[in-house]
Amino acid sequence: MLIDENLPLALAKALTAIFDGVHEVQHLRQRYGPSVTDTEWIKDLHKEGGWVVISGDRRITRNRAEQQLFKSSNLVGFFLSKGLNKAPITKKMERLMALWPTIEKQVGLVSGGAMFELPMASTKLKQV
Repeated sequence: MLIDENLPLALAKALTAIFDGVHEVQHLRQRYGPSVTDTEWIKDLHKEGGWVVISGDRRITRNRAEQQLFKSSNLVGFFLSKGLNKAPITKKMERLMALWPTIEKQVGLVSGGAMFELPMASTKLKQV
């Protein structure tokens, strides 16, 4: 699982501790450093396969070229809704934990290139 650079490293570290031995969690900056482009990491993780991305970078869902690249990859992405993206880290973590069973289930149901929005309050994921 990759946590993108638009989310705090602390969130990735917390998820690493919680899911130690169950899920591999890496922060984008830990893996690639500070200057990697979205196009570069999407292409790289696509080649590796099996990656799930949790992102606060809503631009990927709106930029036509990046959205198409992601949708043609074998990645599954979960993007924080606008409200959740602006929320404090504690709210982000609370929502991730509340939605975690749904996220795991969804990953098992879809193939790569799927993109979903993580809601601020609901338990239903919206496909992007």
